[in-house]
Amino acid sequence: MRVKGASQSNNKRKKLFSITKGYWGQRKNVYRRAREAYLAALSRAYNDRKRKKRDFRRLWITRISAAVRAEGMSYSVFMNGLKKLGINLNRKMLSELAINDAKAFSELVEKVKAAK
Repeated sequence: MRVKGASQSNNKRKKLFSITKGYWGQRKNVYRRAREAYLAALSRAYNDRKRKKRDFRRLWITRISAAVRAEGMSYSVFMNGLKKLGINLNRKMLSELAINDAKAFSELVEKVKAAK
């Protein structure tokens, strides 16, 4: 007796359609379009996990820059001053300081100005 793969094919399709549920138009219920959409989504998810790191770093730098400019200094001069003083705070923590503890951040800026 010849064995056909209908059950495996149906299961494969069903699994894909459950993943693409909520997609728009044919992307949710036509196998070829659903598979294309799913593969594209996987690719975008992978790329955006990398992009997220870049985006957050940009945000932190922007926040630090704004806070330092309010103190009358540029971002690059401030970061160079921190490096020369041997203060190893990453940009995420500097950004948090600038937002949540402006007094401590101002003291950091003053240290950098004094060392200049």
